[in-house]
Amino acid sequence: MILTGLEISKQYEQGNITIEPFSSNQINPNSYNFRLGSTIKCYKNDILDPKVKQDTIDIEIGNEGYVLEPDKIYLGHTMEVMGSDKYVPIIRARSSIARMGLFVHVTADLIDIGSHNQWTLQLHAVQPVKVYPGMMIGQVTFWEVQGEIELYKGKYQGLMGPQPSQVYRDFEMGISL
Repeated sequence: MILTGLEISKQYEQGNITIEPFSSNQINPNSYNFRLGSTIKCYKNDILDPKVKQDTIDIEIGNEGYVLEPDKIYLGHTMEVMGSDKYVPIIRARSSIARMGLFVHVTADLIDIGSHNQWTLQLHAVQPVKVYPGMMIGQVTFWEVQGEIELYKGKYQGLMGPQPSQVYRDFEMGISL
């Protein structure tokens, strides 16, 4: 079951949802708007190999904004640190942003319960789109779980800023063979 905006506020106040910084102005009827952080990354190589750690380029988005070009994945991040040990967060673009042709999460919209950090956004523009630091780019919904809760303890826990793929670590540990 999805939480309403009023319930998100209540659960935040009770400490069951982390959103820092929190603003009641970002509450919607059943979601919370999150903002784009000031740093994005893109991969240096044209061909990405999941068995190899990939080099990235850091780009600071200035107040004048930055144009995302089509056919490229940019890794952005939420300005807010978010998470919950009780609810499952799911992220998506705000419809106003999606209508400009900007995918905010591509396919990784499910955040593991217990994951607390600035979330990495996989930004993909279908046409050139300018982004700005602090702009409200997406929204998060919180969902009740059924069953015993096991909290996330993965490789991305607690990280700040955009994080490149660490799938190569799965190969190093023999998980992806």
